[in-house]
Amino acid sequence: MTEHGDYDTLLDNLEELQLTTVNGRITEIVGMLIKAIVPNVKIGEVCLVKREGEPLRTEVVGFTQDEVFLSPLGEMTGVGPSSEVIPTKLPLHIKVGPKLLGRVLNGIGEPIDEHLHGPLDVDEVYPIIGPPPHPLTRQRITEPISVGIRALDGVLTTGKGQRIGIFAAAGGGKSTTLGMIARNAVADVNVISLIGERGREVRDFIEKDLGPEGLAKSVVIVSTSDQSSQLRLNAAYVGMAIAEYFRDQGKSVILMQDSITR
Repeated sequence: MTEHGDYDTLLDNLEELQLTTVNGRITEIVGMLIKAIVPNVKIGEVCLVKREGEPLRTEVVGFTQDEVFLSPLGEMTGVGPSSEVIPTKLPLHIKVGPKLLGRVLNGIGEPIDEHLHGPLDVDEVYPIIGPPPHPLTRQRITEPISVGIRALDGVLTTGKGQRIGIFAAAGGGKSTTLGMIARNAVADVNVISLIGERGREVRDFIEKDLGPEGLAKSVVIVSTSDQSSQLRLNAAYVGMAIAEYFRDQGKSVILMQDSITR
């Protein structure tokens, strides 16, 4: 047989090969942590746990010599012993685009207001944890920004690029202040992460404090107090990723997180 014939035979054999995917299995669930044996996964990778209906999305947060630790990004109902774990080889990411404005998302960047506004039509993909800017390329804080509240603008002037914290007891008006800033600040886009709020407080903030005027130029990310700690943490990252996207589009962005301690 000629050398060329050997090559053709090898190609024919390759076409007949059946490819298989190496998946893993759950070994133990302790509280909100899933232990599994899954080969060749990395920290931050998304894995899918099979169950009836939609699979559970999880994130690799640690490992030992034999097991990996998965943090669930949703309810674990329907997950059982030896449930199959499918690695995706991808980090957690979100879809972004100009049509995010006026929408309400969950802690992994999926819309939760589809009953009001329909599916979210965005295509560009951003990782939820991106590299920080180089310290020598960061813009200096050299000019003020009006937050739209005269008392704050006059007494506690805020600079573009500055980080500020609002501290008060429960019922002290923190959310009301954030809503006023979102409606009146001189900025193109507001990105607001509501982290660890009670469910009823979310609608109160959106409809009462933010209002239609504020929501029109805002993106709201919601992870309530009854959801997992990993999902609440991801809500903060999703908010930052969306703010970075609009920043990269040349927009002036205000990022607000209520509350960062949750």
